[in-house]
Amino acid sequence: MTQEVRRAPRLPLRLRRRPELWEQQHPTWRDAKPARIVGAVKAALARPSGNWFVLGAARDIGAHRAFGRTVAGVEVVAWRDAGGRLIAGPGACPHLGAPLAQGPVRCGILRCRWHGLALDGAPFAGWEPFPAHDDGLLAWVRLDEAGGERPLTQPVLPDRPRPAGAVAAVYTGTGRCEPEDVVANRLDPWHGAWFHPYSFVDLTVLDTPADHGAERPDGLTVQVSFKVAGRAVVPVTALFTAPGPRTVVMRILEGEGQGSVVETHATPLGPDDLGRPRTAVVEAIVGTSRRPGFALARAAAPALRPLMRAAAGRLWRDDLAYAERRWHLRTSGRHPG
Repeated sequence: MTQEVRRAPRLPLRLRRRPELWEQQHPTWRDAKPARIVGAVKAALARPSGNWFVLGAARDIGAHRAFGRTVAGVEVVAWRDAGGRLIAGPGACPHLGAPLAQGPVRCGILRCRWHGLALDGAPFAGWEPFPAHDDGLLAWVRLDEAGGERPLTQPVLPDRPRPAGAVAAVYTGTGRCEPEDVVANRLDPWHGAWFHPYSFVDLTVLDTPADHGAERPDGLTVQVSFKVAGRAVVPVTALFTAPGPRTVVMRILEGEGQGSVVETHATPLGPDDLGRPRTAVVEAIVGTSRRPGFALARAAAPALRPLMRAAAGRLWRDDLAYAERRWHLRTSGRHPG
C-alpha cells in the first residue's frame, strides 16, 4: 500500500466568503493582556546578546566608502578590507576627532579626510577595532562597554533558509523609543488585523508561552491571512520568538512560504536633540517557497527587494508609532503594563 503524498495546492490564494468590515472583526483586547506582553518582553530582555548589535544591512557596507552609525551612544565606522572582510571601530579619528565615516576607502584602507591618517583595520595611533561579524545578510558590531554582558564570540543568529533558495531584503527605519518598545510591538501579534487592516485579516493567536510552561518557554503561534486583493488572501501559521533582548523572529510554520523568516532587530542609537532615545529597526525578510515557480522570483530578486522593503516600511510606519507611544507612556508613568 503506497502512502499518499500531500501536494501543495497550485495556488496559495483563498477567497473569503465576504469582505470583513474593520469594525466587525472579533475584538482582541481581552487576549492582548498588558501583563502577558510585558512578561514576554521581560523574558526577551533577560536573554544574552553577547554585546552584539546590528549595524545594518551587510550589502550597505561596500568596498569604496565607509559606513557610519551611532550605536548605543558609540560612534562606529565600518568598511571592507582588501579581502572583503568587515571592519568596524570607533568613528572618531584618534588624531583630532574627525568623522571617519566621511573618509574614502581605497584598496581596503580607510583614510581620514582631515589629515590623511590611514587605517587598514589593525590597531594604529590609538585607534582600536571593535569585533565585527558579517552573517551574509546583516552586519554586526560588538560593543562590550555599552552592552555590559559577558561577551560572545559571535552574535546569536536564528536559522534562515539557504541563500540559494531564498529572496532576501533588509529594511531600516528609525523611531523615538527604546529597543524594548520595538520588541513589545512584535510580541503583541493581537494588534495585527486591527492596526494593519491593509495587510492582515483573520488573525488568531493559537497559543502562548503560558500554554507550554517549561516545555517551550517562549513563542507565540499565530494563524493569519495576508491580504492580496479584495477577498483574496494567503493563510499561514507563524511562530514569533525572541532569541535575544533586541531581536524578534517570525517564522512561517505552515502555508505559503513555509520556512520563510522575518527577523526584527532593534538597535539603540543615541538621544535626539531633545534628549529622547532613538532606535533603529533593522528588519531582514528572507522569503522561500517549495513551489517550482519560485526560481523565477529568485531570478527577479533585484526587482523584488525594493518591493519587499516598501511593504515592510508601510507596516513599520504604523508599528514605530506604536513603539513611540509605548515609550511615551512608560516614561510618563502611564503605561498600563
